Amino acid sequence: MPELSALDVLVRLLAALVLGGLIGLERERQERAAGLRTVTMVSLGSCLFTLLSLGAFHATNTDPSRVAAQIVTGIGFLGAGTIFLRKDLVRGLTTAATIWATAAIGMATATGEFFAAAFTTLLILAVLMVLKPIERRLFKRPEEARVSLLMPRRDGGIEGVRTALAGVGAVPQSIEFQEVGAEDRVEFELDVPPTCTTADLLRQLRAVEGVHQITVFREAEDRSRIGT
Repeated sequence: MPELSALDVLVRLLAALVLGGLIGLERERQERAAGLRTVTMVSLGSCLFTLLSLGAFHATNTDPSRVAAQIVTGIGFLGAGTIFLRKDLVRGLTTAATIWATAAIGMATATGEFFAAAFTTLLILAVLMVLKPIERRLFKRPEEARVSLLMPRRDGGIEGVRTALAGVGAVPQSIEFQEVGAEDRVEFELDVPPTCTTADLLRQLRAVEGVHQITVFREAEDRSRIGT
């Protein structure tokens, strides 16, 4: 490969910035662990490492792919930081795979494969944005929700909330308490059936005596926050 000019380097870095930023915007919109800045940095860093490996070994007989190959290993450690396990549910695999694929985008722009990089970016966005609602329709899995509410501090109060949640099929996975004056702020992590809407949750919780300042956080509904 001939030596790259400053303009070539600039164009390739900017391409990595734009393509990585597009993927990062989608992750940021979903409020994932790796958002706009992280994903864009992965694309830029991968591009620069690849450019350095091409330039450093241009005049030698050394394999220029050796440095670039280590990008894949390094991205593995970064991706692992986005994965966590709660009970039998693994979260963050899609974000980790997105980071890995974004590194490939940066490497492709560094080698001048602009069409491959741009088309793969479109495919990644299609997978992240189009397949998700299709997956939800085909595979009915419990969805995650978080509920925060204030209630009077009294015996048996929490059981009333549990009963209300059970009325719509919501199953608490964890409960946290925080004292707020004479009341308790209670936060639930729930598994909610896909047929249960945010309106259903609010209606059930409003019916519990003394419960107020309800906030429902639903990933399945664009991670909306609804307070009452």
